Amino acid sequence: MSELYPLGLRLDGLPVLVVGGGAVATRRVPALLAAGARVRLVAPELTPALHGLADAGRLEWARRAFTEDDVEGAWLVQVAVDDPEAAQRVSAAAAARRVFCVRADDRHAATAWTPAVARHGTVTVAVLAGGEPKKAMSVRDRVAGLLATDTETVSESYRGTVALVGGGPGDPELITVKGRRLLAAADVVVADRLAPGLLLDELRPEVELVDVAKLPYGPAAQQEEINRILVEGAKGGKFVVRLKGGDPYVFGRGGEEVLACAEAGVPVTVVPGVTSAISVPAAAGVPVTHRRVAHEFTVISGHIPPDHPDSLVDWPALARMRGTLVLLMGLKNLPAITATLLAHGRPADTPAALVQEGTTAHQQAVRGTLAELPSLAEGFRPPAIVVIGDVVGVLPA
Repeated sequence: MSELYPLGLRLDGLPVLVVGGGAVATRRVPALLAAGARVRLVAPELTPALHGLADAGRLEWARRAFTEDDVEGAWLVQVAVDDPEAAQRVSAAAAARRVFCVRADDRHAATAWTPAVARHGTVTVAVLAGGEPKKAMSVRDRVAGLLATDTETVSESYRGTVALVGGGPGDPELITVKGRRLLAAADVVVADRLAPGLLLDELRPEVELVDVAKLPYGPAAQQEEINRILVEGAKGGKFVVRLKGGDPYVFGRGGEEVLACAEAGVPVTVVPGVTSAISVPAAAGVPVTHRRVAHEFTVISGHIPPDHPDSLVDWPALARMRGTLVLLMGLKNLPAITATLLAHGRPADTPAALVQEGTTAHQQAVRGTLAELPSLAEGFRPPAIVVIGDVVGVLPA
């Protein structure tokens, strides 16, 4: 076989034909859509994932068998069927019209191959291995590992900007892939006590680490100082990562930091994180929803007591709800919160759980009832999550 000629296709706005609606098409179509192709899919049936894309208008679905006229106007054809005779009819029609054709059933009968791909930011690496897909994937994975250590390219593209990165609930492996990539490329990392500590241990030696938990200010002044550090670092041409616990926008003041950067003309990238409101209960065996038990859940900040004039929470309404209540930052005010919920009608025997330092090696969890919460919380310290609702008793402790 002759050598392959590698080529990158610009498919934005161009029609691409996919024949077949099974597992192979499910794998191939998302990349075509990401490249901007106008995908037309011909198949009698689709997988649920492809059906969802068709219903959302992301692709055009012709619900029938392939005909030769389907190739007309296509710039590329992907054959995703396992019937050799049917695949041959498609590739023959493509060849007659001088359209490149990829075949899942027989790569040697195709005029184009799909490589094993590794993506890292703006870098895309495609690997071909002479028709040996396992070898191509092995090389791809090794290249992907090398790209993950290439922080210089990423840092250069983000210089003069700020990234708000959600670090997740505590387990360092629960940060997103993008979050970890940007953190590894940072020039300055601004972190607080809720940021997963083991992630900081992975930073390059030359990275400037600002521990804002140690700033000698009150809460309001401290936030102003954090905003100043972010803006000045970016204005100085550095790539600044604000590493936050959980998700930046779930009681993390991420919105305030984005506004401060926007007012200063500093571009911001927001990387969502795994919020502790959902992940910490899950790690303790408590699903925040469960069929026939809870059809909604509410996440509440308990940093101020229910009777405080600054409270924005409708506690009587929460007491009347049947769904799950997830309380963050509520340990200090838990007695007052419990009393308020009980006073407004939440049953005293409602199942409840308390989880401290969830997803980490130091996780502690207790279960009981709403009425028992204040006594259960004795000896607990922040960060801790409180869950109130029937979901607490769904799974075994």
